[in-house]
Amino acid sequence: MRVFVTGASGHVGSAVVPALLEAGHQVIGLARSDRSAAALTAAGAEVHRGDLDDPGSLAAAAAAADGVIHLAFKHDAMFAGDFDSAVAADLRAIDTLGNALAGTGKPLVTTSGTMLLASAGLEDAATEADAIDAGPRIDAENTVVALAERGIRSSVVRLAPTVHSTLDHNGFIPTLISLARSKGVSAYVGDGANRWPAVHTLDAARLYRLALESAPAGSRLHAVDDEGITFRQIAEGIGRGLNLPVVSIPPTEAEAHFGFLSGHATADNPSSSTLTQNLLGWKPLQPGLLDDLAQGHYFGAPATTH
Repeated sequence: MRVFVTGASGHVGSAVVPALLEAGHQVIGLARSDRSAAALTAAGAEVHRGDLDDPGSLAAAAAAADGVIHLAFKHDAMFAGDFDSAVAADLRAIDTLGNALAGTGKPLVTTSGTMLLASAGLEDAATEADAIDAGPRIDAENTVVALAERGIRSSVVRLAPTVHSTLDHNGFIPTLISLARSKGVSAYVGDGANRWPAVHTLDAARLYRLALESAPAGSRLHAVDDEGITFRQIAEGIGRGLNLPVVSIPPTEAEAHFGFLSGHATADNPSSSTLTQNLLGWKPLQPGLLDDLAQGHYFGAPATTH
């Protein structure tokens, strides 16, 4: 297939592009900068210049492709505190891509997160069958699922909050490492028993490829390997990597310590990928998060901060 990929030079995109090329697909990557364009060219992809705020360019690229993988999200706006505008831009992009693909039967694979289900009050690990009616980013997910009714083989990949590997330079783990360096301690809240799922970048990339190739219309998929690592274990892994004390802080101090990450630092989000594995034959093959932390690559240099 000729596959149009947004966010193609980002963290996950930089693994998705080679995974597609190795499987024999052609890739056209969206690039908003010369640096992104150069990275895509070096990887063997074609370049389509534009960004999420250029609906005409998005529509043209989608219409000319055999399938679309939408990875781009305005993370810079999100980490600057303007989450609402980032969410709105994502939903506009999905509407544009959906309009371009309507009635074609072509695949559209987009991105969401398991952490959206953390507030749903689920008694067990979140599954692909769990859904929420409305909310930030949830509206985009539900829009994509509904595109199945418009003749699009749509699917949503819910990423674990921790997508880890040597390609991860700006995600939650590098951010927590940077925070621990600045505070002099690696912290968790209360007993730190709240759980985060995790997945290796290369395993997630392979899932995007499989979704493009064969996910049924209207699918929700979970990119999850570790179903639930306690936040205390994550803090301990960071503490070992930085040779810093690991401490518990009370919930009343979570916001002061973690800032915009305070909600995530206390969220309990165990998640399963059993349905995804059975549906697409996807099996995580790479190291889990704690093993990846133990390899030391996250601690070779100060992490990039937002």
